[in-house]
Amino acid sequence: MKIENADNQRCGFVTLLGAPNAGKSTLVNQLIGQKVSIVSPKVQTTRTRVSAVLTEGDCQAVFIDTPGIFADPKRRLEKAMISMAWHEAHQTDRIMVLVDASKKAAVQHSEIILSNLKGPFSKIDLILNKVDAVPKESLLALADRLMTEYGFASCFMVSALKGSGVEQLRKHVFDLLPEGPWHYPEDQITDMANPLLAAEVTREKLFLNLNQELPYELTVETESWAVQNNGDLRIEQAIIVSKSGHKGIILGNKGQKIKKVGADSRRDLSDLFGRKVHLFLFVKVKEKWLDDMERYREMGIDPSLVPR
Repeated sequence: MKIENADNQRCGFVTLLGAPNAGKSTLVNQLIGQKVSIVSPKVQTTRTRVSAVLTEGDCQAVFIDTPGIFADPKRRLEKAMISMAWHEAHQTDRIMVLVDASKKAAVQHSEIILSNLKGPFSKIDLILNKVDAVPKESLLALADRLMTEYGFASCFMVSALKGSGVEQLRKHVFDLLPEGPWHYPEDQITDMANPLLAAEVTREKLFLNLNQELPYELTVETESWAVQNNGDLRIEQAIIVSKSGHKGIILGNKGQKIKKVGADSRRDLSDLFGRKVHLFLFVKVKEKWLDDMERYREMGIDPSLVPR
């Protein structure tokens, strides 16, 4: 939705690209000042196209958080997510590439992305993240090498987790916004519908509480969403897995695992929506859910980007 009466307004879209665990979602949340993207230490946590909206004064910046890009994806969902990330990169006004500067392997992984990124690099910004964990001399040498080799428009050094350097980056984005009407109301922080956002929060808690590969074989759907007479929110969600054997792993011994996930999710959802949340979780087995194109649509992935 575009906002009318847009005199003096400026609005632009910025895509964040990076390898898995580079810190894109953490940075988006810092830029917005509120949780919009889910975060976990596991790779490929972000599946959906998340638009995070930041409006200040006459400016509105829309940050597109994308799934992490890596070489040689194996799963169908991974391939679709990476295709979506590349697609988004060339649909926006500006690209920012986030590089985890704290690990040599992470930097090398990021350079695979850079080698496949279509320029001009004069319209692409470099963001070095986790700089608090890197000696100053090594950090400056890395920044100089990447700036010289690729010719980025600018380089920013941040700690997305701690928030350092984020304010300068935010100001830089606002300075570059083109003139044009806002696309979202002033008080909107994401284009993600509340039921989907709630499902993503629960999926984050599953990622954090499950130590196996199982998180990549599950998804979460919000099946019921109702505001009760007292203002409380009642949410029913299905945790969908592809194998019956996965159900017991999620439930845990005497149901303790799913209780923990529910409690963690309920706490975040109450903070997010500003009201008491009654959350009910169920586990369902749907063997072919990864082949259902409607699932990809719900995640914001164009079916044409899903490999057959």
